[in-house]
Amino acid sequence: MAPLPRRISLVVLDMAGTTVADDGLVERAFDAACRTLGTEPGSPAHAEQLAHVRATMGTSKISVFRHLGGGDEDRARRANAAFEDAYGQLVRAGHCAPVPGAREAVQRLRAEGRTVVLATGFARATQDAILTALGWRDLADLSLCPADAGGRGRPWPDLVLTALLRTRAADAVQHIAVAGDTTSDIVCGRRAGASLVAGVLTGAHDATALRAAGATHILPSVAELPDAIAEYAP
Repeated sequence: MAPLPRRISLVVLDMAGTTVADDGLVERAFDAACRTLGTEPGSPAHAEQLAHVRATMGTSKISVFRHLGGGDEDRARRANAAFEDAYGQLVRAGHCAPVPGAREAVQRLRAEGRTVVLATGFARATQDAILTALGWRDLADLSLCPADAGGRGRPWPDLVLTALLRTRAADAVQHIAVAGDTTSDIVCGRRAGASLVAGVLTGAHDATALRAAGATHILPSVAELPDAIAEYAP
């Protein structure tokens, strides 16, 4: 069988830390939620839990709280609700900005005929609050959260594969590009079969961690992604 031609027709982009400047909002929202787990900010237990939150940036937030809650589903859901509410309040209060060049990158990718999907580990209400705050409701072709993919977020491949199934923008997984700032973004893209999986340095994890997770490209910012795609698949 002849190899598939190099082509990128679907681009799946992470949000917080990749296209949206996080500005420490995840950690601030976690401080508001940790009391639901019976943890006080500043305590050793809080420091340990915060380390886990940092290490698992990019994953579905409910899965993070299931781990921190010791498997207690009700406790995890209450903590997750508190987290999402706190994050949404911060966004609506104006603590939300795009990564410089992110809007222009999405616009260029779409102008080149590529379909762009914005994906997140947040709940739909939080994702919508971010898109509304930035005026991005119509920026991309589609936005997805874990609930849209059957409940499994990153590092599982479901969000990327759901993007493919919903948009029908690619006829093979090799024609997908994925970009994110965390190791879970990278693992998700690799598991989904994307041929270009870019780690960006505007968020949670550094180049060493992103390469170790399997990134095919390391970029200073998502603003450089259109050029990387054009070079990879002109």
